[in-house]
Amino acid sequence: MSPRFTRLAWLTAVCTYLLIVLGAIVRITGSGMGCGDHWPLCNGKLLPPLDDIGTLIEWNHRLAAAAVSVLVIALAGYAWRLRRETRNGKRETLLPRANRSRFPFPLSRLPPASARPPVRPSAAAYVALGLLALQVALGAVTVKLALPPWTVILHLGTAMLLLATLIAVARGPRLTPEPHRLTPEPRPLTPGASPGSGGVRGAPGLRPGLAALVLGFVTVLFGALTANLGAASACLGFPLCNGHLLPDGNSLQHVHWVHRLLAYTLFGYLVWWAVRSGRRGAWAVVALVTLQVVVGAAMVLLALPPPLQALHVALGTSVWAGLVLAVGGGRGR
Repeated sequence: MSPRFTRLAWLTAVCTYLLIVLGAIVRITGSGMGCGDHWPLCNGKLLPPLDDIGTLIEWNHRLAAAAVSVLVIALAGYAWRLRRETRNGKRETLLPRANRSRFPFPLSRLPPASARPPVRPSAAAYVALGLLALQVALGAVTVKLALPPWTVILHLGTAMLLLATLIAVARGPRLTPEPHRLTPEPRPLTPGASPGSGGVRGAPGLRPGLAALVLGFVTVLFGALTANLGAASACLGFPLCNGHLLPDGNSLQHVHWVHRLLAYTLFGYLVWWAVRSGRRGAWAVVALVTLQVVVGAAMVLLALPPPLQALHVALGTSVWAGLVLAVGGGRGR
C-alpha cells in the first residue's frame, strides 16, 4: 500500500480526533448555537463577524469540520485510484521497511513480487466517506433542531465510528503470512485438526477484543448522554453516587450512575483482556482508562471545571482510538 496513502489516512484520523475534541469544547462552552440555526452559513453569512466568543468557537468548529471533509473525500478518491491500479496490475506489492523485521522467517522465503497479489487499500475508505455524509447530515439536523440531546449523541457516535474507520484505513491490510503458506514445507498437525486445516486458528483474543470495543462504544455514548442531559452533576462524590451504591434519586442520577458502572466494568474487563491476550496495546488502553477515571473523579469532586471536562472527552476519545488499535494489532502489540 502506498506510503503516501497511509500518511494521508493517519493525517485524516488525527484531524478527526482533534475535531471531536473541538466539538466537545463547543458543547462545554455553550457555543452550539453560536451561528444561530443557520447551516451551512453562520448567522446567515459565509464570513460572519466574530465579535462573540460563541460564534468564534462554533465557526472554527465548522471550518475544522470542512477541512476533515476535504481530507476524507481525498482519501476515498485516492483509495479508488489505488484499487483501480492494483486491479489492472499496474502496482506491485511492496513490503514497507518498518514491517520487514516483523516476519518470523527470512524474506527470501517470500515469493517474488510478480507472484504475489498486489496489496490495495480496503473499501473502508468508502465506508468513511459514507459516515462523513451521515455526520454532515446529523450536524445540520442538530443545528436546525436547536441541539436536542438525541441528535448530539448520534453526532458523537457517528464521529467515533468515523475515527475508528479511518484508523482501520491507516493501518491497512495486516500482511502477516505464515511460513507454511509461503513454502511447501510440511507442518505438523494440531491434535484433532483435519489434514486440510493445518491447525490454523483465528487471531487470539479477537472475540474478547470486539467485546471490549462494544463496551467502550456504549460507555462513550452514555458519557455523551450524561453530559447532554445535564446529569454530570447528578451524582456527587466518588466512587459512589451521593454516598449510595444504588442511587434512589431521579432519572438523571440513574443515567450518571450507569455511565460510571460502565466505566468501572470497562476497566475491569480491559485488565482481564490484557492479561489474557498479552497485548501491549491492551495494557496501554488500561493505562488510558485509569487516567480517564482519575480525571472523571477530579471533575466531579471539583464541580465540573471546563478544562477537566474537555480533558475527559479527549481521554475518552483516546481510549476509543486505543481500543481500535489494540483489537486490530496482533499478539504482543
